[in-house]
Amino acid sequence: MKLQFSIIIPVYNRPQEIEELLLSLTKQTYKSNFEVIVVEDGSTLKADAIVASFSEILNVQYFFKQNSGAGASRNFGMERATGNYFIIFDSDCIIPSQYLDEVDKALTTNYTDAFGGADAAHESFTVIQKAINYSMTSFLTTGGIRGNKKAVDKFQPRSFNMGISKKAFETTKGFSKMKIGEDIDLTFRLWENNFETQFIENAFVYHKRRSTFQQFFKQTFAFGKGRPFLNTKYPNTAKITYWFPSIFILLLLVSLICLLFNIHVFALLFVVYFTFLFFDSLLKNKNIAVSITSVITTLIQFTGYGLGFLKGLFFNN
Repeated sequence: MKLQFSIIIPVYNRPQEIEELLLSLTKQTYKSNFEVIVVEDGSTLKADAIVASFSEILNVQYFFKQNSGAGASRNFGMERATGNYFIIFDSDCIIPSQYLDEVDKALTTNYTDAFGGADAAHESFTVIQKAINYSMTSFLTTGGIRGNKKAVDKFQPRSFNMGISKKAFETTKGFSKMKIGEDIDLTFRLWENNFETQFIENAFVYHKRRSTFQQFFKQTFAFGKGRPFLNTKYPNTAKITYWFPSIFILLLLVSLICLLFNIHVFALLFVVYFTFLFFDSLLKNKNIAVSITSVITTLIQFTGYGLGFLKGLFFNN
């Protein structure tokens, strides 16, 4: 089957980001034609003029719709796409020039009806963005499940960088109305309908994520809050590892209490862990400021996800 790619990009009040993303798509080394569909999700800061400025160098379409969330906007775009394989990006991504070539090569060699890729930090990103990227992708923080082929057995694509065939979309009806974890929910429904997924290691994107500590905490809290609902909806997918961030912050609290009673051993274990994390980040990023910030963002990540998980588990209304 000849792959015909349609790139779907939902955007909400981020015109400056969509410009960077579209610019990166003009630099693709992929020789075949592809279309780009930008879906404006009821933004007050519209990106129509920016999208129009790319109309002569990209096969791009722009749609404006009432605000209904990213999942519904992705579905909206896929319903109007003409390709047979849809690729979905978040608007805060920059796409490496070889991306479509890597996807085409991987799917030609081993076709699956859905795939996901990793994310990385671009050299232009801020210190906080680079530290967040480290915390979200490092083996020491997440086990490397978001960007390490050896760390995953059955990959769960994330909506910032994923692909799905037209056939799989029509069978599953795409993203549900969930506001959190809708990409994981879609993956589980793909598996229920016997569609395979894969991780394409070289199909990574530069993902800006959040730019402040507060935004990152809010995001990870939402991730954690949504996980118990997914565990209830798909009980066979629940894992003990989802408890780890909550256990981590509870043990950290215990270690701080123990310090009041002159018991240092538990706190020392955390010092050792964060020391390892600091030097691992330093090795990967070669920047002391990023390494120090990585310790902070990892603590925020565990705290946000852990508290969100407990909130979703015990107080979700």
